[in-house]
Formats: sequence, C-alpha cells, structure tokens
Amino acid sequence: MNTPESSSPRRAVVLLSGGLDSATCLAIARDAGFDCYCLSLDYGQRHRTELDAAARVARALGAKEHRVLRLDLAAFGGSALTDQNIAVPTEGVGSGIPVTYVPARNTIMLSLALAWAEVLESRDIFVGVNAVDYSGYPDCRPEFVTAFENLANLATKAGVEGNRMTIHAPLIDLTKAEIIRKGSALGVDYGITISCYQADDQGRACGACDSCRLRQEGFAAAGVADPTPYANPA
Repeated sequence: MNTPESSSPRRAVVLLSGGLDSATCLAIARDAGFDCYCLSLDYGQRHRTELDAAARVARALGAKEHRVLRLDLAAFGGSALTDQNIAVPTEGVGSGIPVTYVPARNTIMLSLALAWAEVLESRDIFVGVNAVDYSGYPDCRPEFVTAFENLANLATKAGVEGNRMTIHAPLIDLTKAEIIRKGSALGVDYGITISCYQADDQGRACGACDSCRLRQEGFAAAGVADPTPYANPA
C-alpha cells in the first residue's frame, strides 16, 4: 500500500470525490510520476456539489482524464447520504458506525476503478481512505484495503497473468492535519474542495456535520488557514 517513487510516467486510476482527502491523494499520485485518470461516482448522494468540486480538482491537478459514472445507490438507501429521510448528524463525531456510512460504497468504487484500470493497462489504483481521523467507516481500514488488493489479483485477467495490481492508500495512517500539510506542500488548493455531507447549492459547507468538524479540526491542528466557505461560520 506504499506510494511508489518513479520518474517515468505510468497510468494510475485515482478515485476522486472532490473532498480534501481525495484531492491530496491525487496530488501524491501525480508527484510520484503517474499519469492520473480520475474516477468519480454519482451515486445519488445528497452532497452532489462534491462532483463539481471533483471536476475542479481534476483540472487543477492536471488529470489526464476525469470520468463520472452514474450508479444510483439511493435506490437502496440505508444511509443519510442517500436517503433524504435520514438526517445527517450534527451533534459531533461519536462512537460506532454512523448513519452517514454508505453500504459497500468503497467496495463498489474500487471495483469500478479496477475495471477501468484493466482497460487502461494500469496496475495502480489510488484511494484516499484514512483510518485515523475518520468517522468509523469499516471500508476505510487497512484490513479492507489489503483484502481488496488480494481480491483484485485473484479476480482480474491482469492479476492472473502476473501483472500484479496495487491499491495505494497513501493517507491511511495520517492524521487530518498531516494530510493537509502534505497536500499544501504539493500545491493542493483546498479552497476548491468540499467535504461537507450537506453543502448547499452554492457549495457552502454546513460547518456542523462530522465531515466538516474533522476538516475544521484538521486545519486548526495543521496551523493552516481554512479556506472553506461555510454557510454558518462558527
């Protein structure tokens, strides 16, 4: 899961949500010498402004291509991010798996990235999951990334033929502050990203959901000014 260092361009598929973590992940992949092909998923999420942010980030960080796939996970619901009848919690980050967890989302997104990687003859997929400053999602853990990498090499033509696929999770052990410092050093403009679970139509963050709280705390701990536009600044 370590990020490779190489001066020769190679193709990598980068999952890009438009948030702080995925933007940093893209910057890391680019800095490592990869030609980056970004993939975003329009899955029926209530925070659809993140798709606009993903397009901005892909342009700003020089992605070779950016594709948005439509897959309506709202048809299943089961999450505050895909079911308008489930409220996004704003009382602070708690224990356990929160209602903002989207069932199987990272598994689905990585599977789609894997399919595109095979077509591109890429052996590298980057995902910005984090197991330190996160909301308790089971599909953000190192065990999950390792398990999916094993699956990728069992389930693909490339893997069976000996062209090993690697799932890179360069943020997995970093705090939010460390991620922000890393991205800032790589030139990421966090002002064009959005992390909020319920941003308004103008792209302003609520400042109260778990994701906003983690983001604000990260900038404060990093000693970096938070460029996020908030609808209700604290």
